[in-house]
Amino acid sequence: MRILNGMYFMALIAAISTTPALAQKANFGNLTISPSFPAGTARVAGSTGGSYSLPSIANSDRNKKPCIGFASQTPDHILVLQKDFSNLTIQINSGGRDTTLLIKGPNNTIYCGDDTGLSKDASVEATNLKAGTYEIWVGSIEAGQRWNYILTVREQPRRLR
Repeated sequence: MRILNGMYFMALIAAISTTPALAQKANFGNLTISPSFPAGTARVAGSTGGSYSLPSIANSDRNKKPCIGFASQTPDHILVLQKDFSNLTIQINSGGRDTTLLIKGPNNTIYCGDDTGLSKDASVEATNLKAGTYEIWVGSIEAGQRWNYILTVREQPRRLR
């Protein structure tokens, strides 16, 4: 009986350790979108905070842009793309606080963002996004800074060449 219980315990541990990342929860709201979603509908609120170093997830993204800032170890948001997107912008509005972004997509594709133009709020413009689940961390430039924000996802029209 002990051997059976031990085998059951080992099987349970194996099942838990192979649970997909999709089961991971986010700190704040999640979004699920498809191409041509209505403008203004992909918005969620949250707040920065945490002392988890975002460069510990990735030092830079697929475009060699550095990943910086501090956030919670758990993603703040989960974005599910039901189909491929040619161009999306993910932007933070915290009233101009110094925010950062790290987005981890399918196949560990990383996107990082910092200042947007003259604003200290972070944004990421991403192209050729594959359908799937994207974990989003909204960070602050210094550990423990707590600011409220709105995260907005906008679909950009295809650019003609």
